[in-house]
This record gives sequence, C-alpha cells and structure tokens, in this order.
Amino acid sequence: MATLTADITEKLVYQRPDALADLYTHYCPGCTHGTAHRLVAEVLSELGMQEDAVLVASVGCSVFSYKYFDVDAAEAAHGRACAMATGVKRVNPDKIVFTYQGDGDLASIGLAETMHAAIRGENITVIFLNNAIYGMTGGQMAPTTLPGQHTTSSPFGRDIKLTGNPIHIAEILGSIPGTAYSVRRSMHDARHVIQAKKAIQTAFEAQQKGLGFSVVELLSSCPTNWKMTPNEALSWVRDNMVPTYPLGDYKVHEELQSKRGRGR
Repeated sequence: MATLTADITEKLVYQRPDALADLYTHYCPGCTHGTAHRLVAEVLSELGMQEDAVLVASVGCSVFSYKYFDVDAAEAAHGRACAMATGVKRVNPDKIVFTYQGDGDLASIGLAETMHAAIRGENITVIFLNNAIYGMTGGQMAPTTLPGQHTTSSPFGRDIKLTGNPIHIAEILGSIPGTAYSVRRSMHDARHVIQAKKAIQTAFEAQQKGLGFSVVELLSSCPTNWKMTPNEALSWVRDNMVPTYPLGDYKVHEELQSKRGRGR
C-alpha cells in the first residue's frame, strides 16, 4: 500500500511586533487595552517609527503602558498627558510623540489640557480609550458613562438630569481648527479592530506630515467593572456604546483624504 506524504510548510501568521515589549500585562481578562496596545505597536513597527517614538503615559488602567511599549516614555501626572506631550514635542520636534489615555484621564481631569492642545494645533497623536467607566479606581461613573448605566457611583443608573449627557470627545475635538484628524473606532470584533488599526496609522501619519493634532477614540470593553464575561462585554459595546458613540470620521485633513475610511 502506497504511503502518502505531504509537504508541510510552516507559515508565520502572528508574532509580537518589535515595538511591543515582551511582558505580561496587568489588564483584566477580556479588557481591550491589550488589543489597543497591539495595534499601536504594530503601526509604530510597520511605519519604522519605533526608534523615534516617545510615549506619554496617563494615569488610570493604562498607567503602566510605559512598560509595555519598547519606546522612550514618560509618565504624566493625572490628566496632564497632552500638556507633557506638548513639551516633549516642542523640544524634540523630530520625534513621534503620542499619548495613551483613558476616559477618566482625558475626558475628566485632563479635558482642559486635551482641548487646549488641540486648540493650539499641537503636532501630537492621542490614542483615547473610551470604556464608559472609571476602571482602575473601582468602576465609578465617568464623563463617558451612558445614560442609565449602572456604576458604583450611579447604582440606580446615570441620571442625565443630575449629571448631564455623555461627552463626545471625537466630535468636540473634530470641531477645533487645530485638529487635523479626529475619528472614532471600536474594538468589539475583528472587522472593527482592522479599521481601528488603519485609523491609528493615519493619525501617526498626520503627525509625520506635520498637520497638527490627531486623536483616535477607541470604544473599549471593561468586563470586570461592567460585571460581564468578556464576550458579553464585547456585545455590550456593539449594542449600547456604538449607538451612543457613532463610529466615523469627525475631522480629516485634506492631505489625509485618500486614506479616509469611515469605519462604521
């Protein structure tokens, strides 16, 4: 009986990008901070920016992000990442300077710093994770918390008559003349993760071209504080966050128009 043999060719389909440190992260199971880290690191590696990149880390769940990227990095005081990034970029204009921030850091205590960096048209890139809650400090209501959403500080659900509506960062920053690129993407499934990566790449290219302030808002999950399984949390992003925070492009500089992808 003839023996059938087959040539098996190994093909590498997945590996750690050079800009991502070879470390375990501290994030909870199912948290999409890890996904966002991967996307940013891939873009830095693929665009050849790793050696010239400077990360300004925020305070929050991402407080240790300076450990997870193999780039030069600095830790900012709570909410001051865009202010620190402004200083770093101005004294090192040839560097690729970016912040990595959550909604508590960027949209609450750091809102003034973020807004004024955009108003000045600072040539920096902001990666903004919106998970609609304060993650590190125990699951309190954030400026991005959805109406009716239960948190430890809104146990009966967010009441907009008392606390106002959720803040829409991508739309606000997109309305500012100094902003070159402001978009919102999500990470709740593979298709949207691919779209998120393309947006991150475009944001860094905006800085490379010297076009001004760029921001990519990423809808993210928080299974621990939402008290859900990872799969339930991704579905919750799709079914609840996306309708509240529509995906799309809110400002795209004309020099970036050819790369425009609405990501809905």
